[in-house]
Amino acid sequence: MNPLGELRLHLTRRHLLQSGSCLLGTAALQSLLQESAVAGDDAGGLSAGLFPGQRPTHFPAKVRQVIYLHMVGGPSQMDLFDYKPQMQDWYDRDLPESVRNGQRLTTMTSGQSRFPIAPTMFGFRRSGDCGMWITNLLPWLQKSADDMCFVRSMNTEAINHEPAISLMQTGNQVTGRPCLGAWASYGLGSLNRNLPSFVVMVARPTNTEQVQAISARLWSSGYLPGEHAATSFRTSGDPILYINDPAGVPRDIRRTTLDGVRRLNELNYAKLGDPDIQTRIAQYELAFRMQSSVPELTDLASEPESTFRLYGDESRKPGTLANTMLLARRMVERGVRFVQIYHNNWDMHANAAGRLPSQCRDLDQGAYGLINDLKQRGMFDETLIIWGGEFGRTIYSQGGLSKQNYGRDHHPRCFTMWMAGGGFRGGMIYGETDDFSYNIVRDPVHVRDFHATVLHQMGYEHERLTFRYQGLDQRLTGVLPARVITDLI
Repeated sequence: MNPLGELRLHLTRRHLLQSGSCLLGTAALQSLLQESAVAGDDAGGLSAGLFPGQRPTHFPAKVRQVIYLHMVGGPSQMDLFDYKPQMQDWYDRDLPESVRNGQRLTTMTSGQSRFPIAPTMFGFRRSGDCGMWITNLLPWLQKSADDMCFVRSMNTEAINHEPAISLMQTGNQVTGRPCLGAWASYGLGSLNRNLPSFVVMVARPTNTEQVQAISARLWSSGYLPGEHAATSFRTSGDPILYINDPAGVPRDIRRTTLDGVRRLNELNYAKLGDPDIQTRIAQYELAFRMQSSVPELTDLASEPESTFRLYGDESRKPGTLANTMLLARRMVERGVRFVQIYHNNWDMHANAAGRLPSQCRDLDQGAYGLINDLKQRGMFDETLIIWGGEFGRTIYSQGGLSKQNYGRDHHPRCFTMWMAGGGFRGGMIYGETDDFSYNIVRDPVHVRDFHATVLHQMGYEHERLTFRYQGLDQRLTGVLPARVITDLI
């Protein structure tokens, strides 16, 4: 233990009483304020005051809760949202060196003798009043184009999955930092004392041809207090491990056991002063309350048939993307601040014809249902839906090329994401890429800019939402430049 910490543990009783003379009154007042905040939340939404654990916002927040749909592997922007019809005339011609301009390639295609152009094999349609080109693989989402804010000029430095996903989720290519969901929990606090503020689910894709590993480090709290890490909900069996009491252990014995563990932890805290012990006490109590709240949350029997018609029949099947999106709506409805959903198998180095239609079917009606379900319930304006991957794909083919099939390599220079709700402008089409969807020609948006904009909608300046760690005021956007993209909001 360092000398300063040891000195703090050996303060005299007189000094303790003097410095803590207002401690009990302050604690009582804080308790009352928290109860008032929860009551105010039921009556008045975002303007009702601070919620338990919330840090004061820097300006009025537009976003109350977030549902983040991350498509693991990197969706192909030119097959989904960045339509390049002129590429049909370039079929099987080499990508000009003036376009590639010596840019970095992955080892999966750097050894190719040529880089033949692979125009999209899928049809597109202008959708909504905004006229956004959306693939015909997403007919349901075509109907929601005017609710969605499209950014076609996202870019990143990372070219491989693990650093790219880490950068997208945590603001840094090195793993171990707090993710966006943890920062949201840290800033916005809790809306429901019986559920976590941050939840993660990993949806099961219909096609499992090339499933990527998804590390739990992506939803850790990093250097933030442990209470801000995500609680992982499973897609089969018990939604959370050990949510049910062990056989032969009634609830009153469970409560007595936890009371004993709490007293032991309080003794340890009094001796060591370690804040992680307080976090452990709070999480044990939350886990006990979740034994009642989680079964009710995950039981879809109370949902009317109209809900399943809206999200599609797949939403009845545990673990599907549509099912997790329906659960996400139930979570934010009950006060979960941030729901992170991962959907695998978007890493299409080959067989786009066999895989992309399946991926889009997993996504399409469920995402349409989520947007419109939130609108029907009056939650759309205060709930932000984010969709995207960690990077895009190349216009040139990896491996064999035919007009009926091809593969695409990783491409960090430009890719598409969309947002809906949460104060983002519906029908907005932002950014432009060149004819090859290879380089950005107008309005680039870096991952850091995206993070700064999302935090802004939560009511925080990204440079001022910080946490002191290792002598530095750490923040999601790091030390490199980042800007709020005001045109999107």
